[in-house]
Amino acid sequence: MLIRITGLAILVTLSLFIFITAAKTLNLDINRIVASQEEAAFADKDEVAVIPARPQPAPIVYGIHTDSLEIVEGAVAPGESLSELLAAYNISPATVHALAQKSKEVFNVRRIAANRHYTILHARDSAQTAQYFIYEPNEVEYVVYDLRGDLAVTKEKRKVEVLERVLGGEIKGSLFESVVEAGGSPQLVNRFADIYAWRLDLNRIQPGDKFKLIYDEKIVNGSTIGYGELKAAYFEHEGDSIYAIAFKEGNSSGYYDQNGKSLKKAFLREPLEYTRISSRYSKSRFHPVQKRYKAHLGTDFAAPRGTPIRTVGDGVVLDARYTRGNGYFVKIKHNKTYTTQYLHMSKFAKGIRRGVHVKQGQTIGYVGSTGLATGPHLCYRFWKNGKQVDALKVKLPSGTPVSKTSMAAFNAVKNEIAQKMQSINLKSEQQLLATKKEKQPTEG
Repeated sequence: MLIRITGLAILVTLSLFIFITAAKTLNLDINRIVASQEEAAFADKDEVAVIPARPQPAPIVYGIHTDSLEIVEGAVAPGESLSELLAAYNISPATVHALAQKSKEVFNVRRIAANRHYTILHARDSAQTAQYFIYEPNEVEYVVYDLRGDLAVTKEKRKVEVLERVLGGEIKGSLFESVVEAGGSPQLVNRFADIYAWRLDLNRIQPGDKFKLIYDEKIVNGSTIGYGELKAAYFEHEGDSIYAIAFKEGNSSGYYDQNGKSLKKAFLREPLEYTRISSRYSKSRFHPVQKRYKAHLGTDFAAPRGTPIRTVGDGVVLDARYTRGNGYFVKIKHNKTYTTQYLHMSKFAKGIRRGVHVKQGQTIGYVGSTGLATGPHLCYRFWKNGKQVDALKVKLPSGTPVSKTSMAAFNAVKNEIAQKMQSINLKSEQQLLATKKEKQPTEG
């Protein structure tokens, strides 16, 4: 009896052990299954995360959808014609000729110039036939040549954003270096120099002199393409402060100092945009070619070959020819009192010949070294009442001051300019944004 009871206890105990072990094993497998499912779920999520984004639509260029087109960009090579540009894109000379005829009233294809940007949109096939040719004659305009079907040519203009900016600095070296270092451009230096040329000798300014400018900057697609009006300037020289305020009175406009006196004279002071004087008017100067002392009744301006030369005033061309000493030269009669002459040119500007009327600032030729010259420069001569005089010292009548009837309006402009000038930081080396002007409308 005892043996039977003991055997039954052992059997129960063994069964219980097997059941517990099986339960543990089963629970472990379930955990593994759950863990495996969770890992699979995470894996699926990771796979979803790396699925590439849906392709973006093709860009729209010059208002043209390019979903089925390839975009090719480039710059016109020197001497390259429209026919040569399109020959590689299955456009025949006959088609180019027909396109040129249609383009005459919009943009003459003969005016396509070297280094200007162009875009070709061609089909995505083996022939790569051009569908559009777009040419940019400048930063604002672009011409669209539609090469499909009957052909079409249109000229468009981008929106130009005009920002008013201010700039200030102190003279450390030359005026040119100082303005550029402060964030300005050579174009601003030239405008500044022309305004102050008769009031200040800009070749003799001193370190410590101060300048400030308020001007318009033109921007297309976020990039500066040039400058608009120089609205005002300020120059402090040896304790003397001179404002230059742009003011329009009636049909005329000009720059005036803080007292309303015109900064303009009858002539530009110099026949080149701001440059360096290499030799001044002298009754006795050692001639570098003839190797002897003689009178030098002119002013020499050092400048690179090809620099444009401008007439300092309105007038009529008396002479435009070549001589052994003067090289290519132009002589202009401005009125009964004043005559000017420009020597050693590399060539004349287009249309410059005897009897032609010219306007102040018009290009009449280009700097060279023809005649008795050791290097590229301009010799500028000035006559008053038939006698040669020093062009930089001759006294000329000033322009008309602001009239009494317009003085109140001028003072209002002056006060606004003065407030802006006071806010300009002279130590800033960057252009400062003053105000934003409205965008110019797009012209078709």
